[in-house]
Amino acid sequence: QVQLLESGGGLVQPGGSLRLSCAASGSIILNDVMGWYRQGPGKERELVADITIGGRTNYADSVKGRFTISRDGANNTLYLQMNSLKPEDTDVYYCNLKNSWYSSRNYWGQGTQVTVSS
Repeated sequence: QVQLLESGGGLVQPGGSLRLSCAASGSIILNDVMGWYRQGPGKERELVADITIGGRTNYADSVKGRFTISRDGANNTLYLQMNSLKPEDTDVYYCNLKNSWYSSRNYWGQGTQVTVSS
């Protein structure tokens, strides 16, 4: 069992920056992938970025060049550095851990609100 706890959301002006953190309790195992997703009212949850244990990253086209995902393996913490934020980045951001080898290994955090507005 893994628990994920996000922090770092808030209100920021367009063009500003925020850093989200996700602390994972429990063990991280081979083939785990950790990622950030976001979801707004009436919209489907979408992938923002994810990262493998080996450090391979993947980004949604809408955030490439502005967001950076990283992971601190020693502390089991996932980060999302968000720069040049736009109003359309406003959403609830969720941390996720999943493993394609074990379908039941799919965990979500409670979400953190990011609001980009002047």
